[in-house]
Amino acid sequence: MANTQTYGFPIYAADWIPEETVRSKIDKYKENSEDGIEPSSSLASRSCIALAGGGGEGRSGIPNVIVICRVDLETNSLLEQPVGRVVVSGLPYRMAAHPREGALICALPESCKRFDWENIMRPREGEELEEVINELEDVGQQLALAFNQEGSVLAAGGEDGTLRIFEWPSMKTILNESNAHGEVKNLTFSESGKFLVSLGGPLCRVWDVNASTAVASLSKEKDELFASCRFSVDNSGDEVLYIAAKTVERGGSIITWDTTSWKRKQSKLLKNYSITAFNVSPDGKFLAFGTLEGDVLIISSTKMKTHQFVKKAHLGLVTALTFSPDSRFLVSVSFDSRAKLSVIEQKPETSTWNKLAGGVFVVRVASSGFVLFLDGKGDQIIAMFCK
Repeated sequence: MANTQTYGFPIYAADWIPEETVRSKIDKYKENSEDGIEPSSSLASRSCIALAGGGGEGRSGIPNVIVICRVDLETNSLLEQPVGRVVVSGLPYRMAAHPREGALICALPESCKRFDWENIMRPREGEELEEVINELEDVGQQLALAFNQEGSVLAAGGEDGTLRIFEWPSMKTILNESNAHGEVKNLTFSESGKFLVSLGGPLCRVWDVNASTAVASLSKEKDELFASCRFSVDNSGDEVLYIAAKTVERGGSIITWDTTSWKRKQSKLLKNYSITAFNVSPDGKFLAFGTLEGDVLIISSTKMKTHQFVKKAHLGLVTALTFSPDSRFLVSVSFDSRAKLSVIEQKPETSTWNKLAGGVFVVRVASSGFVLFLDGKGDQIIAMFCK
């Protein structure tokens, strides 16, 4: 087992399978498979990711597929053989995993289709595995798909610039805006689900989902080109919006926006990095970037400094990034057919020393909350827990 595996097809999209209930279905089929029953402790240490991609409409001989792959959290590795695989009728260019149900939505060239985890895990001969979503049939290529955190709303953004928002699973239309953008490249729901941000040339637009109307437009500056957007929550519990941007000469940048005034709070230049993929960890502590050169950069959201750098994680541009639900792992994928698992490094916080009268030092260890009193010789006098 290794932290990098090659799956034999260009990978366009990746998503961590989110809920324990979904994973339990996969474990059930694995336990009942001909390979035998795995120990429950082994199953508990494993998670799964979904990957989608393929050779497109050409005659390359590479199929268009969705696969489910195991992640072993004890050995920090990806398993070589997928535990589920289904060939689809067109290239699955984008996908969104429902946060609660056993469903995966994929954007194919002309329509969007729904796939159940069970069908991917155990496809049956003669059974129709692709369920066309009627409201997203023959609408052209969708470049972005997103569920809100509750899984009650689905948004789809098209190559033709149309933004569609639906209630899920009824697919009752909330918004159908044909002129949202020149083309809709990216979508993100706020943590509360109140707002949806759509990204496309030449700007970002903020939509009030319940009111079905745009409430703000976020414009680029100078030579910026908005590439991707994600909502998150900062250390104070306030919602923030991050926009990853490209610049003509200066590399990439990450812009933080206030979600009340919809004004810029700060901008951080990522010099010499050409951003092709972006994501934020579920706990909001880390921002991850994939580059044209195949590198993966992880920065701290509070200090906006490099936390981790994986040089040449891939042979070419990074197409997608997905964090594990507990924010401890990151999977990156590429056209090079490879998926790479990176363990987020846990770096201890620096202790703070203050000298008091009598040669006594106070040492506060921020990560644990303990305060140590030391004498001038370094001998511990007392330890107190002080949050």
